[in-house]
Amino acid sequence: MYQLLQTGIPTSLDEVVAQYGPAIVSALATAVLFVLAFVVIYYVARAILVGATRRSLTERGFRTTIVGLAASIAGIIALFAAIAAAATVAGSGTVLSAFAILTGALALAIGFALQDLIGNFVAGVFIIRDEPFRVGDVISWNGNTGTVRDIQFRVTTLDTFDNEMVTVPNGQLASAVLVNPGANDTLRVTYDFGISYDDDIRGAQAAIVDVAKGIEGALTAPEPTAPVADLADSAVVLNGRLWIDPQESSAGGVRAELVQAVKERFDADGISMPYPHTTVEGGISVAEIDTGAVDRSVAD
Repeated sequence: MYQLLQTGIPTSLDEVVAQYGPAIVSALATAVLFVLAFVVIYYVARAILVGATRRSLTERGFRTTIVGLAASIAGIIALFAAIAAAATVAGSGTVLSAFAILTGALALAIGFALQDLIGNFVAGVFIIRDEPFRVGDVISWNGNTGTVRDIQFRVTTLDTFDNEMVTVPNGQLASAVLVNPGANDTLRVTYDFGISYDDDIRGAQAAIVDVAKGIEGALTAPEPTAPVADLADSAVVLNGRLWIDPQESSAGGVRAELVQAVKERFDADGISMPYPHTTVEGGISVAEIDTGAVDRSVAD
């Protein structure tokens, strides 16, 4: 056994070259062929994929942010494709199989770990693409309201009316019922005014319409109106309505100005604005009690 081991170990440089030379040369040739194939395939594929992606999306009018994102994804695809193709050209089937298995395992693990992040990212892409709202819009969702400050791929930043910054994952905005009052060219501003049943309805309606026409930002078409909205327990409810351009006027500011102006006009015209009250009917009887009488049995 000792003689066999001794004869199997090379004892000179010539024997080392003779025994391991072909394997080393083959490995080096494979590595060089792999590197050359990878460089050529990667740069060619990247130029083709990235260029085609940029041209296609730009011609379709996509925003610069989306074009850059798609180009980056195309570059990553070109990288993986170049590795796989270079391994095939170099004849490294084992490397290619191991690379494919490793890539699949990593993709599966990353997908489970980052599913929320990926979901918000995809939602951000659709928000930027579809533009349900823009920076500066006031939106409402799930009982919340805020002014959009910034739209990113993962989150959207908003400012509340109390000047608090709110960061919302894009997945929530994409799946929620979202209200954007400023999305259209016009917006109706309304407020309910209650008048007494004894007051003149038409006179009160004329007063509301006249005041609404003088509000800064109120549009002349459609014209302001004040239809009867309800016959409440203590008042006739008139719904004051006017239209504004939401890009130029604030709905909250216009509504506040309308309410104050109508109240002042009602006071000047003698139109009452009753508050809810309850009338209690019945009688109360008072019986005189003789406090001087003393129960003798108790006193004794």
